[in-house]
This record gives sequence, C-alpha cells and structure tokens, in this order.
Amino acid sequence: MFWLAASTIIAAIMATSMIFIRLKASKKPASVKKIILPPLFMSTGAFMFLFPVFRVELLQVFEAVLVGVIFSVFLIKTSKFEIKGGSIYLIPSKSFVFILFGLLLVRIIIKLVIGSTISLGEMSGMFFLLAFGMIFSWRLAMLYKFKQMEKKLE
Repeated sequence: MFWLAASTIIAAIMATSMIFIRLKASKKPASVKKIILPPLFMSTGAFMFLFPVFRVELLQVFEAVLVGVIFSVFLIKTSKFEIKGGSIYLIPSKSFVFILFGLLLVRIIIKLVIGSTISLGEMSGMFFLLAFGMIFSWRLAMLYKFKQMEKKLE
C-alpha cells in the first residue's frame, strides 16, 4: 500500500510539473529539438529492463504500449500550433490540465486493478512502457503538425 501511495504522489507531482513546463514552453517558439528531445531523454529509462525484476512478457509490452498510444490521442487532439511573428508557437490548451489529471486517475485505477496480480517491478516496467508509448506517439504527432506549420511559413 505504501508503494501505491508513494508512486501516486510522485505521478501527481510529475503531472503538475508537466503543466507548468508546458505553460512556460508556450511562451517561447517551438522547435524540432524541443519536440523530439523529451522522448529521447525518457528512452534512457529503458535501462531498467536490464534488471530482471522490471522485465515484462512480450504480450504485456504490446498491451502497455497500446494503452499509451490510446492515451496519447487526447494529448494529440489538444496540441495545436500557431504562427506568431514569423515563429511557430504551441498553443496552451485549457483542457490539457484536465486531460493530464484524467490520465493520472485512469493510471491509478489500472494500478489498483492489476497491482494485486503482478509484481511491483513488472508494474513499474509496464507503466514505463505505457508512458513512453504515450509520449513518443504524442511527440511524433506534434512533430508532424510542426512540420506542416513550417511549410506554411515558407
């Protein structure tokens, strides 16, 4: 129960910090680098799978990544760009806060449901894959939208 509470609190802190980072980022022009670096940095977390305690079966990998991609749809739909003064900016969405906390709530519910059937290490591995699937597909869609806006600038 302690680990469930601790991981939930950490996830809430991360979601809150993500909101502030996103709001701050919307004040500066977007760039390809700013879009692709977060999933690249996050990918280093895959080193956790070097340790047997975090390893998951292939079916669990596909399930976790698929759920992450499904979750990313909400973020993709609310990520819009606009051109201001010859630069491309990410428009902060009012629903972003609700989506992030909604996804957090869904993750907590999933954690409660599967937490008693799989180990903490496996669950950690699956939630990393879920988060990576979500971030990677969201950022890929953002990159596509950004490139479309770049074409309009030219």
